[in-house]
Amino acid sequence: MSPLANNRPHSSLTPMKSHLNSMRLASVVVGVIAMTAVHGADDKMPAEKAAGVQRLTDGHPNLSGVWVPDAVPMFQNRRLPNGTIPCVVGCPGAPPLGAEEGAASAATAAPAAASAIPSAAPRPAMRGPQRPKYKPEFQAKVKQLDDKQVQEDPALRCGNPGLPRIGAPDAIVQTPGQIVFLYSDLFGAAFRMIPTDGRPHRKDAEETYLGDSVGKWEGDTLVIDSVKFVEDTWLIDDGAFHTPNLRVVETLKLNGGKLEYQATAHDPEVLAEPWAMRPRVLKLSDKPLNEPVPCVELDMDHVVDGTHHDNAR
Repeated sequence: MSPLANNRPHSSLTPMKSHLNSMRLASVVVGVIAMTAVHGADDKMPAEKAAGVQRLTDGHPNLSGVWVPDAVPMFQNRRLPNGTIPCVVGCPGAPPLGAEEGAASAATAAPAAASAIPSAAPRPAMRGPQRPKYKPEFQAKVKQLDDKQVQEDPALRCGNPGLPRIGAPDAIVQTPGQIVFLYSDLFGAAFRMIPTDGRPHRKDAEETYLGDSVGKWEGDTLVIDSVKFVEDTWLIDDGAFHTPNLRVVETLKLNGGKLEYQATAHDPEVLAEPWAMRPRVLKLSDKPLNEPVPCVELDMDHVVDGTHHDNAR
């Protein structure tokens, strides 16, 4: 997911700059693009191309490209001349959030932070269904982590957000039997190499931030199953922890030239039910995917209190 679409909550802090060595990412891009040049897309389907559907030689839709959100970003991340961020949502002059994005009336919205510029609009309250539903015995832990998010959230310290929190890929490179997701995130660069040739999960896979992933095609929909996660990431903001037995299922499908992305978290040990993130709709971009700015944590020494804004994702 792009930095604009994947902003995670910031406290009343000085700006967070962005970190990760991207040499591995560059190697993956070069290697896989070379493979793509060999396999390529099938040029013998003019009717489908006219309809906006390109396929690889294995017959599956070609999802390759740089993808950006097909919507006005909810996070403006605007900065004052001194570098501080006075508001993240509801910034002056920004398009208002729609009801489908959780906008609240002025009567129910929380007041703007005292440090916000005078003309800043109140931050909208986010709708409840976008948060995971935990079993009763774990709700106190979620609240405790939420109350201490500024101290506990690893994403605020340049940590890898993990899956599904990282969101949709910023770029995709696809070949028959394999698809590669590239991310240019606030914490830095990341990639996932996902086989789509029917092989099972690796038995020797170690726990990682983005898990061990395998994909399969169900018609023209790519379904990705991921397991083997480290425990120190959150599903989303507000203390949404998970166990090492988390399983994430992602679906990607082209629809009218747009890419529809959905991720669902399954963690029956702590969740009362599977939790689906808000669906994403992405469009192709003609802009290159740039290397993210290195992330250097400079905020924690400037924390005023533990307040943090709601996340509209």
